[in-house]
Amino acid sequence: MKIHEHQAKELLKKYELPILKSAVAFSAEEVGKLTWDLFESQGTSVVVLKAQIHAGGRGKGVIHRADTNEPVEFEGKLLHGVTIIKNGQLADKAYRISKEIFGNKLVTLQTGAEGKIVNRVLIEEGCNIEREYYVGIVLDRQLGKNTIMASTQGGMEIEKVAEETPELILKEVIDPKIGFQDYQARRLAFGLGLEGATFKNFVEFIHKLVFAYDELDCSLLEINPLVLTSENRFVLLDAKITFDDNAVLRHSDYLALRDTSEEDPLEVEASKYDLNYIKLDGNVGCMVNGAGLAMATMDMIKLSGGSPANFLDVGGGANVERIANAFRIMMSDPNVKAVLINIFGGIVRCDKVANGIVEALKTVQVNLPVIVRLDGTNSEEGKQILLNSGLQFEVASDLKEAAELVTKVLSNN
Repeated sequence: MKIHEHQAKELLKKYELPILKSAVAFSAEEVGKLTWDLFESQGTSVVVLKAQIHAGGRGKGVIHRADTNEPVEFEGKLLHGVTIIKNGQLADKAYRISKEIFGNKLVTLQTGAEGKIVNRVLIEEGCNIEREYYVGIVLDRQLGKNTIMASTQGGMEIEKVAEETPELILKEVIDPKIGFQDYQARRLAFGLGLEGATFKNFVEFIHKLVFAYDELDCSLLEINPLVLTSENRFVLLDAKITFDDNAVLRHSDYLALRDTSEEDPLEVEASKYDLNYIKLDGNVGCMVNGAGLAMATMDMIKLSGGSPANFLDVGGGANVERIANAFRIMMSDPNVKAVLINIFGGIVRCDKVANGIVEALKTVQVNLPVIVRLDGTNSEEGKQILLNSGLQFEVASDLKEAAELVTKVLSNN
């Protein structure tokens, strides 16, 4: 589960991490009022407006008109997702700029050409930047351990740094048996070329960040950039948090942070029924029980010349209601041109699944080719139920045949 920058910073404040004074607004009028009340009237000379979307690269991203997709200009210059305002009349200028941001799209490298609609803006005080660094903590799934990454290349996409200059990324793996150690913090500080007071400040900062990562049950905590100001203090200029979905039950307050407008509508709908669904770019709708089997099914579709339109795991309880909701969600995707159902009967019997498919199709209209592969407990009984149902199914004997049948029906349409 992802959250916005302003939400991440509010959480990190609780861990005494250095955050600049800021406020979030949901309208241009609110931007103007907050800019005056919290900043301009208090003598602040520089503020920064930051469009809030679930994507990186906002500083280089450009605001586009939602209706025409034309780039937006302000005072003769392209309007970016992060805008610095200075030299007086901050509130008035912030209001006029944010009027061009709200309701329009921010297009970045991560959003792709379709961009994302901006519905909230963070107003933040400016600071004097001396140096920029990158610091991130992420679960390394190959090692099964949390890993800290740090680099002097702050403000850049870490993927680009990893590709072009991987030697500039420092890594420290956290052993879960003993936790993050002082010598690791010092090694990172040395690697970043820090010394004196900044060295000491960074060591203190990184310990707090690791503690926050663990306490918040994150799968990603990224600070890019972490800046060293001319006053010789570190500040989190940006913050990105992704929570571990499996731990959300331990944090009831996290659900209030979810912004479903940033998520794919079909994925949001699927989550209401406890279906594991991820939309993809292909044309074969996949319905499978078990994440591993779903991955194998998508691989086989690709090997057979097709392209999966989704990852959809109905889980162990493949009953009528779950199957019907799965069909309804897949049918809502206009790119789906055929459906492949691949069920392995273990805890759930194949004859029960087959009855569920037949009953579900009485409530959901499916005018597309449907290929079914059943294997495991009572698979032969399940196949006969499908063949005797009077509905139009292609029943495959194994996964390879099922994937080839999908490719065949698509090529014939």
